[in-house]
Amino acid sequence: MTQTEAEKVLREAGQAGDSAFPLLEAAIACAVHEDPTRDGQAAWELASAGVERLSERLAKESPEEALAETLAGDLGLTGDLFTYEHPDNACVVAVAQRRRGLPVALGVFYLHVAQRCGLTVQGVDFPGHFLLRIETREGPLALDPFSEGRVVLPSELTRRALHAGLTPNVADRLDQLMAPATDRAVLIRLQNNVFARAAAAKDYGRAERAALRRALLDPLDHRPWLDVAAAREGQGALAGALEALAKATTLDGGAALAARAQRERVRLRLN
Repeated sequence: MTQTEAEKVLREAGQAGDSAFPLLEAAIACAVHEDPTRDGQAAWELASAGVERLSERLAKESPEEALAETLAGDLGLTGDLFTYEHPDNACVVAVAQRRRGLPVALGVFYLHVAQRCGLTVQGVDFPGHFLLRIETREGPLALDPFSEGRVVLPSELTRRALHAGLTPNVADRLDQLMAPATDRAVLIRLQNNVFARAAAAKDYGRAERAALRRALLDPLDHRPWLDVAAAREGQGALAGALEALAKATTLDGGAALAARAQRERVRLRLN
């Protein structure tokens, strides 16, 4: 897959409905868009092995046990505790090769494998730490892909929520803490992570690419274009920044004032 082909995959994914969103394919396209030398075959092969193994385990184990044992035990996927900030932790192709990564990157494989085996598993956009929600006969359970798919008890969810800064009345609401996210939102969260890390490191080229991927994945959202503009401005590409701000303004009237003010500031720098 070339970078141009990756953009085409992401653009088509952005047009797909949430129920038809191609999570793993789009995640691999994100990896190739960032680094055209990446070969997505490793990710496909890992996912295929996971589907085969999980199908076997489900015949004799509970869904949550089978999923954790398959992804963490059989496939060896786990969180990267020692080099957490390494860029490869946010790339599903590198994760497939290294077998470790960020919670949301690991979660892409959990979601793909589980859904292909008929399980109802969704991402949870938990503050500060991505989790999974799996439906069982006893009710929904939270799983932590970074900690080898272990079950996170309600008391632990509340503790984590309080630690992340949520108010006590929200931290006690399990229905809110475990609200499911779409697969599209999961992949956008992963690209947000890439953008934030790149922007903090002042790697504006990488930040721009991550923001562009978010724009392709959710073409009606104006916010990625504001980030594209900021990244382009950081590279000194002021004309390109103005184009991105104009795009943000046309997408959302609510963003028009902020985008217009930012655009005027950039325009003045051109003179």
